[in-house]
Amino acid sequence: MAKKSSIVQPKRDAKPRKLSERDSRTLSKLVGLADDVTKKALGGKEPKLDIPTRTKSNTIWNRKRGILEMGDGVAERELFNLNQAKQFMQTMLHASTIKDLIEADKTSSLRGVFYKAKHTVAGTKENTFDDQAESDPILEDLEVTLGSLREELHVFAENRGAMVGNITLVDKGDEIDCRRMGSGGYALPSIVEPDIIQFKKCEAKFVLHVEKGTVWNRFNEDRFWEKNNCILTHGAGQPPRGCRRLLQRLSHELKLPIICLLDCDPWGHYIYSVIKQGSISLAFESSRLAIPDAKFLGIRAKDYDECELSDAVKIDLSDNDIKRAKEIAAYPWFEGHKQWQREIEHMLKNGFKMEVEALITKDISYVTEEYVPERLKDKDWLE
Repeated sequence: MAKKSSIVQPKRDAKPRKLSERDSRTLSKLVGLADDVTKKALGGKEPKLDIPTRTKSNTIWNRKRGILEMGDGVAERELFNLNQAKQFMQTMLHASTIKDLIEADKTSSLRGVFYKAKHTVAGTKENTFDDQAESDPILEDLEVTLGSLREELHVFAENRGAMVGNITLVDKGDEIDCRRMGSGGYALPSIVEPDIIQFKKCEAKFVLHVEKGTVWNRFNEDRFWEKNNCILTHGAGQPPRGCRRLLQRLSHELKLPIICLLDCDPWGHYIYSVIKQGSISLAFESSRLAIPDAKFLGIRAKDYDECELSDAVKIDLSDNDIKRAKEIAAYPWFEGHKQWQREIEHMLKNGFKMEVEALITKDISYVTEEYVPERLKDKDWLE
């Protein structure tokens, strides 16, 4: 007995739904991709795809715009190349799944798309995909090849991050008052485009983005957002695309300053870099993800002395930390920035890194009641 597909298919006798302009555009690109492969095959030519390369060498630093952009380099993916045939097949499998999703007006998780395409190739013991780590990059390849966002492909990632504060928004028709979200806050969805999320009422003067949920909990419990008239967000470490996109929209559409409270280590510096300039792997989306005006409030290398912290907060820099710090210092957007060069040099000279939680050694609410308010008042941040 044949297994049922995990993707709901439109009924054959049902009237085809009217596609939105965005879905029509995406579907047209998918059909065009398939038509090109078919024409080459029927014309006796080798089917191949041109995949824009998501590498450092194909990433351009646009100094004027303050963001990373993707270059025009592409790599051919050939059906009759033994080293590329499997990836070619995987790309077409995912393209077929996305077509099904658009026509059925359904969405699927990254995990769901992986399972939809995962099966054993007939007559072999070879799987189309062995794990999700093999599947996700193929979806990103499709994004850049089609010039369509993941949201336009009807694919979403796991929700990560939370928000609370002086803003009311509408999420798929439901009004959400982020002032009344309790201890857990509003869970940030992975798709936050204007057709899904609309901003309704906002009194907040800025957004404070903190690195981790543990720090966010302290700020929420102390009702920092209420006392300081702001929006408080976190992205559970490296913020996912949904979180970064929402921050970018808050910055671009509501003109809210985005201020970051991150760890004093190469990882915290990298998170800030990604929020501000974009990332190499997602350079094709920088225009809708990067926030060139984002500010780095702390925690800073100088804080060990200025805040009179104890030796207990020190975490020795590993060889890998030192190597990573030097790599970050060499980024074009940090390389000519004297303040950032001093910041990284100071951390390396200290020989240790610090987490935001280190400030708790002063007092449980020191970070919310003294550290951040004083830094905000003095505009003591890095850009």
